[in-house]
This record gives sequence, structure tokens and C-alpha cells, in this order.
Amino acid sequence: MYDNKTLLITGGTGSFGNAVLRRFLESGLSEIRIFSRDEKKQDDMRKKYQSSKIKFYIGDVRDYQSVLNVVRDTDYIYHAAALKQVPSCEFYPLEAVKTNILGTENVLEAAINCDVKKVVVLSTDKAVYPINAMGISKAMMEKVAVAKSRNINNTVINVTRYGNVMCSRGSVIPLFVNQINHDQPITITDLAMTRFMMTLDDAVNLVLYAFEHGKPGEIFVQKSPAATIETLSNALKDLLHKPKHELQVIGTRHGEKLYEVLLSREEMFASEDLGNYYRVPPDLRDLNYDKFIEKGELKMSYSTDYNSHNTKRLNVFSMKELLMKLPFIQAVVAGKVFEIED
Repeated sequence: MYDNKTLLITGGTGSFGNAVLRRFLESGLSEIRIFSRDEKKQDDMRKKYQSSKIKFYIGDVRDYQSVLNVVRDTDYIYHAAALKQVPSCEFYPLEAVKTNILGTENVLEAAINCDVKKVVVLSTDKAVYPINAMGISKAMMEKVAVAKSRNINNTVINVTRYGNVMCSRGSVIPLFVNQINHDQPITITDLAMTRFMMTLDDAVNLVLYAFEHGKPGEIFVQKSPAATIETLSNALKDLLHKPKHELQVIGTRHGEKLYEVLLSREEMFASEDLGNYYRVPPDLRDLNYDKFIEKGELKMSYSTDYNSHNTKRLNVFSMKELLMKLPFIQAVVAGKVFEIED
């Protein structure tokens, strides 16, 4: 399905875009378009990959015309462009609205107008029961994507939602490693705080699964293990041979949860278990208000959400095994320098 097709990756200079490029450079795709507003990162990627298959486009998802220019003659889109930092979005919530919500509207509208075959929109666990501006904007982004999918026939739109991608932009793992290597205390918010743990390859696999199997408006979630922040830090200390390194508990920061949720109770009730993934069908109710007000579902009372407290829990040994799959950790353990794509 990829042969002689054109793939567009919005926000393609980040961790996810680089991971997709590594996966697809030798595929049958005729062209991979990287769309972002950072000319320096695009130039770095151009020099790194040196492939005639990759085309670079400067632009911003906030600007519909620049989006339209890159979407023309595109077959598939992976929409990864977003504001992802919780503190930044808290201080500038309207910027999160412009990029994460209105930017997604621009990408989807251009895709529909240009008859793009498939679009996969990348979301986050912070969109479920959101308590911060980033999560709220991502939740609205998902609503926009599902709503757009209801009334179109030519473009299939899907959403993927995943948790903490280890060693991606904003990950605490490089921070903890740096603190250990510089004999600084590891700063932990809460020893019992849990987070889903995924590799970049897991994130790409989830998007590819949604791309290949998704029907309009469906949300896909990968079943992922979780670990406490204490377990993560102890695993890193063991790998770096500093088991007695100091931990400093600084307290939960503004906008942080004790645990993250990948599927709400309502979504879990409606979801289909696909083995390694959950598929959530779109809510296809219309504006007939009886369906919202007069009709209920008794079984909903017994449903629970899918969160980082009730999923499979990693211990220090299994956390170390997962960490050693990361090129960054492999390099650190070997005493080498590894640059993370941000």
C-alpha cells in the first residue's frame, strides 16, 4: 500500500518523524514530505539522511495556505505537529489552541479538499480526563478529528493515543542520566507516580497499525506497561553503576497527575480488545438529544478506565531490559555520546 505513494509527516523534524524516516527510507514510498517551521532542524535532517526521497517544506500548521501547499498530491499524512510541553501550554494556552486544535483543523480540511486517502493524528494520554492546557487542547484535537471523519467518504481519519515515549522530547530519562553523571540528586516529583512506558518503535508501530487497520473515526491505543518514577530512577542508577545515588523528592508540579489514563471508563466500555491494541469506535450519535438524555447503559457502571496504575507494572529488572532497547541508553552505558532528536 506504500509503493509509489507520497507520505507527509507534519512536525516531521521531531523524534517521531525521525523514527518514521528510519523505518520508511527503504520502503516503496516515492516521496516523504517533512513539514515543519524549523529550518535548522530540516537542514540537519537533510545532511543526516542525504536521500532524494525526502522533501522538506517550511510552514506552520496554523497557516492553512502553507498546509494546503504541502498537502497537494499527498496520499497519506501522519499528523505529529503539536505543542507538547505542559508548562509552555499552561502559560500560553491560546498558543496550544492555535497549534493543536486549529492546526489540526487546517491539516484535516486540506486533506479532505485534496482527497488524501488516509490521515493518522497523534494524540496523548493527557487528553483523557485532562487537567492541563496541553491535555485539554489534545482532547479537543481528537474531537475535531472524529467529527471530521463522520461526514466524508474519500479520506479516512484515525487517532492514535499513547503515553510516555522514552527519550523523546520532554522525557525525564535524559534529565535523570545527566543528573547521575554530574553527581546531582535525581529530582523526583512523587515516588509513587506512574507513567506508561513506550519506545519510539512502539509509537511508530501503533501509528502503522492504525494506518493499516483503521476505519473512519476510530481511536487506537497500544497496551503498554507502566512503572513508578522510583522504579525508573533505580533502574537507571543500576545501569550506570551508581545504586546509592541520591533521590530528591520535589513534589508534584502544576498540571501533573499521579497516574495517566489511556482509555476513559466510557471508552474502555466501548472498546474492542485486539490483543496488543484497543480500538475505540467513533461516537456516531447525532443531534437527537434523546440519545444523550433519555437512554443510558447499565453496564457502564461496572466499567473501569485503563490507566498507568492498573496496567502491567514493570519492576527494576524489567525496566532495565526496556531501557536497554533505547539507543540513547545503549550509548550512555557504553560511555558514548548520543544526540536525541527533539
